[in-house]
Amino acid sequence: MFFIALGQMFDMDNQSPAPRVRRKHRSLAQELVTELSERIRDGQLKRGDKLPTESAIMQEQGVSRTVVREAISRLQASGLVETRHGIGTFVLDTPSPSGFRIDPATIVTLRDVLAILELRISLEVESAGLAAQRRTPEQLAAMRAALDALIESASQAGDAVASDFQFHLQIALSTGNRYFVDIMTHLGTSIIPRTRINSARLAHDDQQHYLNRLSREHEEIFEAIARQDSDAARAAMRLHLTNSRERLRHAHELAEQQQA
Repeated sequence: MFFIALGQMFDMDNQSPAPRVRRKHRSLAQELVTELSERIRDGQLKRGDKLPTESAIMQEQGVSRTVVREAISRLQASGLVETRHGIGTFVLDTPSPSGFRIDPATIVTLRDVLAILELRISLEVESAGLAAQRRTPEQLAAMRAALDALIESASQAGDAVASDFQFHLQIALSTGNRYFVDIMTHLGTSIIPRTRINSARLAHDDQQHYLNRLSREHEEIFEAIARQDSDAARAAMRLHLTNSRERLRHAHELAEQQQA
């Protein structure tokens, strides 16, 4: 799964676990951003807490100093941490306050997944449009890396859920609006339908063909954002999410008919 617990990373009294080997082509910095954001959201890192040093994170996560600094920079841009020169980096805020709460563990039925897709359409269509306007070259490169990982997984008929989520999270980050990021991070990989159900089977589709089609839909989104075409980015995202919703809605209707 995408969210890999940091575990004992922040327990400085325990013996350090061996560095973790990460998959190639994955945006290492964004994976680290997501892990740290999750710790903050869950309250394991609270406002005012100091993050481990760069060296400690490098050792625990098996990444370079450049990756750690990029991750911290993205957390700063999201308003989650601040770096006090000569002192360290501290948690600044906690995303998704108690006023809004969706427990990913409750997304268990096909009806739940359809409801989440409706939420995603309302949020991510505009997110794609804003990302096309505001994305930086670095953000576009991170988006490309996530998409390449998705395509690689699809070509090998592997589990593309993590890279799929990374791609959508990169789009949210590129909006410059921390609340898009908060919601995406809060829901995590549970927003990807095939995390909860076998989407290909329900769509009566070959798994490889299904993943290839998803890759093409993601490519269209990326290309629109790359050329900074907001309208095309919104349209491509709407088409992608609507296709997912309609495939699952059809499967849901068939399942209800069979039970009747």
